[in-house]
Amino acid sequence: MRWLFSFLLLALLALVEASSRTGNRLLVVIEEAAEKGKYSKFWGDLEERGFKLTFESPKNDKLSLFQHGARAYDHLILLPGKAKGINASLCWAAPTKTFAGLGPALTPKLLIEFINNKGNILLTLSADSATPTSVSSLLLELDIQLPPDRTSLVVDHFNFDTLSASEKHDVLLVPQPKALRPDVRNFFGGDGVIAFPRGVAQELGSASPLLAPILKAKATSYSYNPKEETESVEDPFTIGEQISLVSSMQARNSARFTVLGSIEAFENKWFDASVKSPEGQKIKTANREFAKQLTAWTFLETGVLEVGRVEHHLSSVTQGVSGNDSIAQLGYLNPKIYRIKNDVTFNIELSEYAHDRLCPPLLSSPDALQLEFSMLSPFHRLPLHPVSQTPNSTIFSTTFTLPDQHGIFAFRVNYKRPFLTNVDVKEEVTVRHFAHDEYPRSWKISGGWVWIAGIWVTIGGWVAFVGVWLYSEPAYESAKGKKVQ
Repeated sequence: MRWLFSFLLLALLALVEASSRTGNRLLVVIEEAAEKGKYSKFWGDLEERGFKLTFESPKNDKLSLFQHGARAYDHLILLPGKAKGINASLCWAAPTKTFAGLGPALTPKLLIEFINNKGNILLTLSADSATPTSVSSLLLELDIQLPPDRTSLVVDHFNFDTLSASEKHDVLLVPQPKALRPDVRNFFGGDGVIAFPRGVAQELGSASPLLAPILKAKATSYSYNPKEETESVEDPFTIGEQISLVSSMQARNSARFTVLGSIEAFENKWFDASVKSPEGQKIKTANREFAKQLTAWTFLETGVLEVGRVEHHLSSVTQGVSGNDSIAQLGYLNPKIYRIKNDVTFNIELSEYAHDRLCPPLLSSPDALQLEFSMLSPFHRLPLHPVSQTPNSTIFSTTFTLPDQHGIFAFRVNYKRPFLTNVDVKEEVTVRHFAHDEYPRSWKISGGWVWIAGIWVTIGGWVAFVGVWLYSEPAYESAKGKKVQ
């Protein structure tokens, strides 16, 4: 009965556990408690997925992201504040004053440290609140640039909601995003329209491979400061599809940082609301669906690749037989030493975590999973092909011949794609040269037959010469008389 009770207890814990792969402790930093009711549907959706929400004010002196050197929370949502005060970097000088931005417990240094400890952050902005200097400096460290005036918003005179923004045109109607490239998975797609009110434009640096836009503005959009009462905008911060409304950064440790340009898009009134385009078409917004997709990706509920078994072994390749039947394993798994010109097979098992279960990963056809066999630089770079599949994983494999070079080599699978966690597997092995009794015999080398024939001709010639010389001794005459003293 004990094992039955333990099984039921584990099943109960599995039901209440969050679908995130890293944990369910979610800290929400909100300055005004009265603002919490505006997003009750958003909080409810998170709690339904198993997250344990903790609401704190940035003014709380006891607020801390770490406890005993470890993360106190797994995920973090930062809402824009309303208060104005001194910069957080000056908190040591005047601890009794109001802190600007995020407060002393949420400085850029601490937030970067939180990311380095594999914590995930959803940072939200609003054009109604001036972006604090600490937030701008944090984003600059990540190569994300905000408008310098900190109060600009994005408008579009051709794609806006005529019911709520008939004059200001600051409630954008943006279709759900498409895939960035054919080899990139789309975790935020759909056929709906997102209402994006009073959004803050972001410009992503082109040098960082860690950044990727999630939601872009349309070509007719631009960013401007509404406080500048001019009839035209001469030098906008950014325009068109260069504007990123929602941006993402996935660190090298697969921690995720998302910037949402409009927290108003997650308010209750925009979840399943009805909007009207300038063409007169009435449609329902997909804000609620997009909020679920965005938080699921940010909090590692989707797009999580996991590595299972990693195996390599000697192989015997049978010519004339196709498929896996042509390869037979020799010896044991994962040896530490091979010999040059050995046939070797490498296998890796990959799974993809989606919400609450493991499933075989979906890799698009032009997207090749590759194996590198390298010393200082790759000697081989080979595609890994799926050879078998289980309900939870796919096994990728390749067989190749080791190079004619001895030394310390490494099997490496380095797979990094936008919106998928990084896979970096490295297995070191030693490759030795031939032993003295492993070289092929001389008579097996066709190129050496000429030299072998020359040796035997020389030997035969020498034996013949000796025989001839021995049997061709000259005849001696017998003495005619004795020698007299």
